[in-house]
Amino acid sequence: MKTGVTGAHFEQRALEHLQRAGLKLVERNWRSRFGELDLVMRDGDTLVFVEVRYRHDPRFGGGAASIGAGKRGKLLRAAQGFLQAHPQLAVLPCRFDVVAFDGAVSAPACEWRRAAFETEP
Repeated sequence: MKTGVTGAHFEQRALEHLQRAGLKLVERNWRSRFGELDLVMRDGDTLVFVEVRYRHDPRFGGGAASIGAGKRGKLLRAAQGFLQAHPQLAVLPCRFDVVAFDGAVSAPACEWRRAAFETEP
């Protein structure tokens, strides 16, 4: 589980990776009573909700695999809250991406899963 400095470090790395790929930052660490969104970005006309994960030991499926049905439901509710708070963005198509880092903090593997899961929890 990412916490504190490690979480901020990998969120920054994910942000830089996505920006190099052409995505534009809309919001970072958006919080509400519905939950938290690590990164909200634009990929052209698509609004992208990005969950960033880090796992030192990928034996149990790694960071991307750690997002189960419960977490997907929380992300969906947080995204719905974000869209309610930003109605001008609610008209855009949306997707959920995951940027997962696995391995040693000094040299982790990075995997970007576009449209990592459907909007149904």
